Amino acid sequence: MSSPLIISVSGLRGEIGVTLTPDVAIRYALAYSKSVESSDPFVIAYDGRRSGSMFADAICSALNAVGRTTLYAGVAATPTVGVLVRQFKAAGGIQISASHNPRQFNGLKLFSSEGRVIPKKEGEKVLEVYKQSENAPMGMGGWVDVERLGDRVLIEDSTVAHMEAVLKTVDVDLIRSKKYRVLLDSNNASGSLLGKRLLEALGCDVVICGDTPNGNFLHTPEPTVDNLQSVFNKIGEAGACVGFCQDPDADRLALVDENSRYIGEEYTTAICAKNRLQKASATGEKGPFNLVINCASSRMSLDIAEEFGGKCYRSPVGEANVVDLMKAKNAIYGGEGNGGPIDPAVGFVRDSFVGMAQTLEFMARNDKPLSLLADEIQGYAIVKRKVGLPEGGFQKIVDLLTDAFANEEKNTEDGIRIDWEDAWVLARPSNTEPIARIIAEAPTAERANELCDRVEKIMGLR
Repeated sequence: MSSPLIISVSGLRGEIGVTLTPDVAIRYALAYSKSVESSDPFVIAYDGRRSGSMFADAICSALNAVGRTTLYAGVAATPTVGVLVRQFKAAGGIQISASHNPRQFNGLKLFSSEGRVIPKKEGEKVLEVYKQSENAPMGMGGWVDVERLGDRVLIEDSTVAHMEAVLKTVDVDLIRSKKYRVLLDSNNASGSLLGKRLLEALGCDVVICGDTPNGNFLHTPEPTVDNLQSVFNKIGEAGACVGFCQDPDADRLALVDENSRYIGEEYTTAICAKNRLQKASATGEKGPFNLVINCASSRMSLDIAEEFGGKCYRSPVGEANVVDLMKAKNAIYGGEGNGGPIDPAVGFVRDSFVGMAQTLEFMARNDKPLSLLADEIQGYAIVKRKVGLPEGGFQKIVDLLTDAFANEEKNTEDGIRIDWEDAWVLARPSNTEPIARIIAEAPTAERANELCDRVEKIMGLR
């Protein structure tokens, strides 16, 4: 059974040749082009998947055919696209990626002229134009004559500006002095291009797993503990002090310590945020030191913000929502618990390269191994599950949980979240799959699993 085409305010994702075809990709790209007032070029890139160049060619050709010039980056990481949009003062960008999904999927992620994932209001405008195009001729009457065709311009070096921006956020000489040996798991996707270059610029001896960005993944692409089993032993074999594991478009980063222990994705943003606040405090930088995470991320960041006299705010899940709240609260740092730190100094995009450089700086500044630094952060047990949607859709879940937890504190800004003093559980519809996600955090794994079990029982799944 094929997966349905999933369209949100920030992009779309589908199964290649089934729900996601060149026709769909072209119509969506043209809808974005038509919804943008600026006539400046668009940056186009893909994450290394085999189908990526096909969609890139189709999208570039279609945009050129309506008179729009395209700046083609070829294989590039998602956060790199954000940097390129700003570097070339583009009207926007289109990253062709299905993020952590398997190779039979692909998708389009849209960037605004600010170099961030487009906000909800802009995304809704694109969706409206796209829906109108479904019953209109291809091109929506916008094809131009030969004299007005757009050009396709190749970006010769897509990584240098991004690398320089990341390096400015850390003490390069201090990291270089440590001569760290690191393992980079790019899984034959886009992260290998800038990843190796950045780590070598930081003086690291780099061992790479999957350094050819051809989309032939060495393991299931989402960097979870189950999917990274084949990587863990390589840490010890390489004598590495840390393992950096990226997803295909390199906006997420999971950490593995020197003992081959999976530190995970939840710790990535927390470690980077603590490093940032530590530096701000040490240099006398003026606050407030506000952080922003999403409502499905660990409360570790709340503890860290409080430690440095700041406050941590929660947004609905989704990078665009985190960025909106970061801007509203003038946050010094932010991110999502799926391994996506967001440093405004580099760009308002989740960024695994920021994660790598700043984790190394945290290790170097404290002169401690990653294992000890992770243990020093108050950790919580977080459990994440996927379940099918019941008849009646997600609203049925909201209704059931609202009734069952009538006396508990609830928030329905994104799905439904129930909070206790020491724990929380969240049920929400996935933005990327036709499923519901159940996430719970508590002091112990037993308690977190109990909360997930309770929600599933209320839903009639147990």
